[in-house]
Amino acid sequence: MSPRERAAELLTRSVWLQGHGPPMIEALLTHGRIVHLPTGAWAQSEGDEQTGITLVVEGAVQMMCAAPGGREVLFGQAGPGVALGQTLRFGGGPRLVTLICVEPSVLLVVPDHALTRIAADRPEVWQAVAALVYLQLRGALMIAAEAVALPPRQRLAARLDIMARTGGPSLRMNQQALAEMLGLSRKTVNSYLLGFQRAGLLTLGYGQIEVCDTAGLRRVAES
Repeated sequence: MSPRERAAELLTRSVWLQGHGPPMIEALLTHGRIVHLPTGAWAQSEGDEQTGITLVVEGAVQMMCAAPGGREVLFGQAGPGVALGQTLRFGGGPRLVTLICVEPSVLLVVPDHALTRIAADRPEVWQAVAALVYLQLRGALMIAAEAVALPPRQRLAARLDIMARTGGPSLRMNQQALAEMLGLSRKTVNSYLLGFQRAGLLTLGYGQIEVCDTAGLRRVAES
């Protein structure tokens, strides 16, 4: 399957495009561009003036943002099928998130000027973009709620469940990155992960976590 065909398949399953049909997907593919990036490459940078939509087709990207004290912090990772983005169309500003490839990745990039061209024939594209922005806001609020309401073990289970359901069960992530993402120590995360592995919820590999039982992780998160 070519990257374009894979992107079309992922867009067909995207919640934010439900109800828009194949013509919208074809428009995004026609006016967007497929980008191949190596490990460590920046797909976008916080503060970029050029906004738009980025869909992960293959590989994985880590999401970073500025924190008090001038630090860059890791707050999430996105795998195939996850779309990220914003637009100046709705009074927004520069990009809020830096995306860094953690493995060789293929992305579909649809910048603002391409969205404007699509809108000339299909103005409903802005409804789709608004739906995507809403989903991102909901996801950010869920992360904030988990940080406030859940103890560390449950918070780890909840994050692994979400990541596996949105980007697939194979998570290209080391324990240090996962610990940073959750604001926990590597030792604490390692202890909980070993417990999840003994329970058959996941298997650990070198720089990788294979989630075997998302329902089991949800039960832990809700316990």
